[in-house]
Amino acid sequence: MAISEETENATTGAEQPSGRKTERSLVLVAGSGRSGTSLFSGILQRLGYQVPQPEVPADATNPRGFAESQWVVDFHTRLLAKAAVQVSDARPAAWAYTADVALDEGAHEELGSWLGKQFRSSEHVLVKDPRLSWFLPLWRRCAEEAGVSPRFATVLRHPAAVIDSKQRSYGHWQGDVSRTAGWLNQTLFTERATRESPRVFVRYEDLLDDWTRIVGRVGETLDLAVVRDAPAASIVSIHEFVDKGLSRSKANWEDFAIPTPLREQVDVVWDLMSQLAEENAEDMDTVVQELEAARAAYVSLYEDSEAITQSSITAGPRKRGSSKSKTGGTLLRLADKVPRDYREKLPLSWRKAAYRAKHGGRKR
Repeated sequence: MAISEETENATTGAEQPSGRKTERSLVLVAGSGRSGTSLFSGILQRLGYQVPQPEVPADATNPRGFAESQWVVDFHTRLLAKAAVQVSDARPAAWAYTADVALDEGAHEELGSWLGKQFRSSEHVLVKDPRLSWFLPLWRRCAEEAGVSPRFATVLRHPAAVIDSKQRSYGHWQGDVSRTAGWLNQTLFTERATRESPRVFVRYEDLLDDWTRIVGRVGETLDLAVVRDAPAASIVSIHEFVDKGLSRSKANWEDFAIPTPLREQVDVVWDLMSQLAEENAEDMDTVVQELEAARAAYVSLYEDSEAITQSSITAGPRKRGSSKSKTGGTLLRLADKVPRDYREKLPLSWRKAAYRAKHGGRKR
């Protein structure tokens, strides 16, 4: 990334031009959680983008911080609950449910008012949240009413690495197959929702390997003055922030039992999305057409799966009769919500009880 003229003037003592007017900018970081969005957003934040305060505090799953606004997370969480959709929802129909909720004038007024407040305190605003993908049309509408043309950035990470990271960070309340389908659903519809706007795709591994080159390309593609004019001090702080050792998840399927038809579709979409992230990508119209075909194929696969499981869906959850089985079910549900690293630290008696509950007392 080249150092700007302003940075050179600041370091040499040369007089800087005055009265330069900077256009407002809004960068929306969308896509699946555990894909490197926190790293990307943290870099832009250090370059000068404002993450609306207060921020979601760092924790064991992300010790360097999320670069997420707590208000945004709470706002999206309420809308998702109203739509009865969860953040990694695999249902293609879930997009229609969140679209209906986003059409509510109350949600529109609330977001519009909040966004206007942010631009009164900063010219350059950054919004990142794994739930953001579900409400992109609402954000675009409110941004344009505020006189800002939103730019979209999607960080891509191999889906097997995403699922592995979610296992370790969030536990097993959602199965691997469901999470894989959720990644596919979210990726396909996020790509579709950003086609008509300035956008860029970034591979997580590329960002770790050479963040200056990747972020420099982002700045040029999205026309971000904040990135182009980054001061030298910010660049130094980002070199300290980027830690290649944080990438611990494996980008392969060997540890997962994913149905072949689903895995094949995911592999196709991963390849197509990776092409969108190429610096000198050509014939993007063909890639987009193939992604549209992939989206139709996933909708068909999901509808077939729903038809096959209709009996189970109609029957609902099986009721457990004895108090012993109820206790086992509770232990199982609690154990599945505890991340793997912490689960191994639980008392052995707890882990054995949860294992028996999961496997019906069978020895393996």
